[in-house]
Amino acid sequence: MQFSNDELRRYARHLLLPEVGVAGQAKWRSTRVLCIGAGGLGSPVAMYLAAAGIGCLGIVDFDTVDYSNLQRQLLHGTTDVGRLKTDSARDALARLNPEVQIELHSVRLTSANALAIIREYDIVVDGTDNFPTRYLTNDACVLLHKPNVYGSIFRFEGQASVFAPHLTGPCYRCLYPEPPPPGLVPSCAEGGVLGVLPGIIGCIQATEILKLALGQGTPLLGRLLLFNALELRFRELKLRRDPACPLCGDRPTITQLIDYQQFCGVTAAPAPTPPHPDEVTVHDLNRALADPSLQVRVLDVREPAEHQLARIPGATLMPLASLPQRSIELDPALAYYIHCKSGKRSLQAVEWLKARGFRAVKSVRGGIAAWSEEIDPSVPKY
Repeated sequence: MQFSNDELRRYARHLLLPEVGVAGQAKWRSTRVLCIGAGGLGSPVAMYLAAAGIGCLGIVDFDTVDYSNLQRQLLHGTTDVGRLKTDSARDALARLNPEVQIELHSVRLTSANALAIIREYDIVVDGTDNFPTRYLTNDACVLLHKPNVYGSIFRFEGQASVFAPHLTGPCYRCLYPEPPPPGLVPSCAEGGVLGVLPGIIGCIQATEILKLALGQGTPLLGRLLLFNALELRFRELKLRRDPACPLCGDRPTITQLIDYQQFCGVTAAPAPTPPHPDEVTVHDLNRALADPSLQVRVLDVREPAEHQLARIPGATLMPLASLPQRSIELDPALAYYIHCKSGKRSLQAVEWLKARGFRAVKSVRGGIAAWSEEIDPSVPKY
């Protein structure tokens, strides 16, 4: 395989490595990698693979760029807000290395399309942020005998591994046979994530892909790498293929893709429901605040970090978890309007207080998010 003079200059530092050389660079140029997700993990993975000269990068993502992405998703910039992530990623990668072929799949990965999409690639990298897609990716890769380079991040911690039963390693189900109950593990949108963390884990994933394509080194096969950014500490756990795994075990029972939303207990978005009898709207709250005669008190049951980001004037912060200890500060004879981010926690607070004799307590439907959209746009959304 011949390289142009421009390519020889671009990859000169690779070509000097005895383990790579011209033959290794040629292997990378003939490798097709599918990146599932163009977000926090997908950004460093795609950028370093493009810079390294991987021949073809497929990108699966149906989402658009949001301001909250820019703190960690370096494929995208401020001017990309509102664009499809796949389009933004294509443009960024083309600027980085126009020699790389970029294939876009601007769709949600589902049981109906996963096998057809993944089949066309040599290596798959999991940059997802939800359990249904993670199990779907794993199962499709096992069925198609494709290496699945896994990574996940949350707050200050990350992990990475390579799942490939056809290479004698375990699959994701060997590590996590069942997904956690819905709502038990908060998403990054709910729990936050250190912006540089996906860069660290994503670079590890990119390294594993290059090693697999090159056929050099020892991959993270049968090993789970754990990283704690606050302690700057790596740990490693040994993994083994589970002979009883329903997918890659000795007697597999999963031989085709399933309904992963149902498997993970994720229900479809419910139809709009009528207002709860214990709810008021943000307009009701706004009118109550403007009328001193009503003497309504406003409670904010979010966490202190959320309160610092955005607040409704006059609201008293009392996190939901502290309600049992701090409810003695409240007067059951007074009226309270309670809000959180979206209205879920505030309803829990109302139910708890009503069970203890509070009668004039109401939850603000839609929470501070609705307040920002309908009453005061100057209140930041997060």
